[in-house]
Amino acid sequence: MTHTTTTSMIETHPNGTTDLHVQELADCIAACFECAQACTACADACLAEEVVTDLRNCIRLNLDCADLCATTGAVLSRRTGQNLTTVKAAIEACRTACAECAAECEKHADMHEHCRVCAEACRRCEQACTDLLSVIS
Repeated sequence: MTHTTTTSMIETHPNGTTDLHVQELADCIAACFECAQACTACADACLAEEVVTDLRNCIRLNLDCADLCATTGAVLSRRTGQNLTTVKAAIEACRTACAECAAECEKHADMHEHCRVCAEACRRCEQACTDLLSVIS
């Protein structure tokens, strides 16, 4: 297991880690926050391009994905109490947003390097969400 601040926070929480998949949770939290940053930066870079109108949908999907990733990362960071239905819904929404944003950014990746980088971050987050969903009940 890679030890990060996120894993340390999960492991030191008073609720303990019994029946908790620490690595998958930590990986998903990190991927969510990384993807939120990448999407925010990609939207900003798209706005700086000369032909912004061609990137209108990309910008919208970037911003939606950034918001959903940031929210999901925050929700997953909370361990007090139980709200598994909402947690799963947030992860599913995040995964969907990442898939849609990645697909759109991939359309522009040959022309805009920032879209290629963003698409990769989205695909990593999409996979982290899939991995976490596979181990939570």
